[in-house]
Amino acid sequence: MPYRPCRSARALLSLPESCPMTPHSSLPDRLRAGSPVLAAWCGLPDPSVPGVLAREAFDAVVIDMQHGAIDFSATIRAIPLIAAAGKPAMARIPVGDFAMASRLLDAGASGVIAPMVNTLEDARRFAAAMKFPPVGERSWGPHGALSITGLGPGEYFKGGNGMTLALAMIETREALAIIDDILALPGIDGVFIGPADLSIGLSQGRELDPVSAAVEEALGHTVTRTRAAGKIAGIYAASGERAAEHTRQGFQLVSIASDTTLLRNGAQMALKAARG
Repeated sequence: MPYRPCRSARALLSLPESCPMTPHSSLPDRLRAGSPVLAAWCGLPDPSVPGVLAREAFDAVVIDMQHGAIDFSATIRAIPLIAAAGKPAMARIPVGDFAMASRLLDAGASGVIAPMVNTLEDARRFAAAMKFPPVGERSWGPHGALSITGLGPGEYFKGGNGMTLALAMIETREALAIIDDILALPGIDGVFIGPADLSIGLSQGRELDPVSAAVEEALGHTVTRTRAAGKIAGIYAASGERAAEHTRQGFQLVSIASDTTLLRNGAQMALKAARG
C-alpha cells in the first residue's frame, strides 16, 4: 500500500496548505517521524524494474548506479515511474560523481547515496552538490522535481533542501573514524552503511564478512552517533531477515536485497513448488 505522508511535512517545509504532498517530501517526513523505511534496491538496466517494485509494499526504491548496470538515462526514466506509484526514488551515484547527484535531484529523486565518502572534503563536496545556497552550491534546474512535487519554482527553492536527503556512505576505517565530523556538516542528512565494503575495510582487506563481530560493533557505533546527531542512519541488508535485524538495531532506512536477488529467489520458490 503506498505510503501516505502525514501533514507534519508542511510545517517542516513551511509550505502552504494548497501545495500537494508528494513522494519527494514524504521520505524525509517519514524518516524523521521514526517509522523504518524499507526500500527496494535496483540495478538491472531497465526503468520498468524499479517501476514494478515500487508497486509492491516497499516504502521507497533505491537505484544503484555504482555497481548496478543501470545508467543515468534509464534512471531518470525510472524516477517518474516510482513517483507514479506513490513512492520516493533514491539513487546511489558512482564514486565521487557529485555532479550526477545534482542532476538526479533535478530529475526528481528524493535522495542520493554517495559511496566511499572517506574524508571531510568528500562530504563537503557531496553536500555542496545536494543543497541550494546558502547551505550548498546546487544550481537551479529542477525540471523533473517541479513536475513530481507540483510546486512552483519559488516554493521548491524554499523547501528543496528539506525535501532531499544526502546520505554519505561509511565503508572504511577512515570514514568510521570521522563519522561525528561528517554528521556535523551542514547539508549531510545522514549516513548509509555498506556492510560488505565495511568488512573489507575493517579487516584491512583480509576478509569479506558483512556479519563479522567487527562490523556488528561498527553498526552499533554508527546508529548511536547518528541518532545523537539527530540524523538518519541507513544500511543495505542482504535479505529480509537481515533487514529486520537492522531495524531492531535502530537503522531508519534499510534496503532489502536487490532486484536480481529477488528475481532469483522468486524463480527458485516457483520451481520448488512446481517440482514438489
